[in-house]
Amino acid sequence: MSTGDSQEEAVDVLQQLGLKEYEAKCFVGLSRMSTGTAKQLSEITDVPRTRIYDAIRVLEAQGLVEVQHSSPQRFRAVPLSEATETLRGQYESRIDRLTDALERTEKVDSSDPSAVQEIWAMTGTEAIANRTHKLVADADEEIVLVIGDNSLLTDKLVSDLNGRADEVDLFIGTATEQLQHRVQEAIPDATTFVSGLEWLREEGTTEDETAIGRLLLVDRSMILVSTLATHTGDEHAIFGGGFQNGLIVISRRLLSQGLIPS
Repeated sequence: MSTGDSQEEAVDVLQQLGLKEYEAKCFVGLSRMSTGTAKQLSEITDVPRTRIYDAIRVLEAQGLVEVQHSSPQRFRAVPLSEATETLRGQYESRIDRLTDALERTEKVDSSDPSAVQEIWAMTGTEAIANRTHKLVADADEEIVLVIGDNSLLTDKLVSDLNGRADEVDLFIGTATEQLQHRVQEAIPDATTFVSGLEWLREEGTTEDETAIGRLLLVDRSMILVSTLATHTGDEHAIFGGGFQNGLIVISRRLLSQGLIPS
């Protein structure tokens, strides 16, 4: 990655963390030099000189920049380790405020008490991994997990599965023997098997096709099934609950047919 690309990425991330464009550009510019004046900073960041001072005031107030009141004024970014800790603290503080605000928000009951089945969709590996974490943590009796791609056997997933309650049985299927060996080493008390579901490891797919990423069945009542785009790695999932749910019924029948050991 070139310096220019790295700068653009840093500016983009800083904006996602709450800085405005000129503020982000000024901080990235100052991080490249020991100290700098408004004129020098404007030259390397393409931020208008008249806007430099406004951006610096904001950065100084957030503890990201120091100002030397000389003539002309000189600026410098705080050390990277300090800056990242400051930004992390601000980000976590916002998350805490958001959580508190949402918890205090009055709930509106829009559920249909007559509905039995639940089918929901979600997108993104991180979000799906978080839902997997919650389902595993809530398991009372049994976890059946089929992993269709090496990338999904993450350290966090291993930690979650190893940290389950002692009374919860764990069965893990894999698409390949190589992945099965990884699982056996990482989670030695799990019952492992190479899945008989051939579509988990379909070869010769095109750009438009997908493969199964993970299949998780918890207590035979909650299920999550995800797919991975074969070229981009984008993950999408559906999950559901309820004993009459069609997904649950299909998965339990797969169990009874021995495609997944019961």
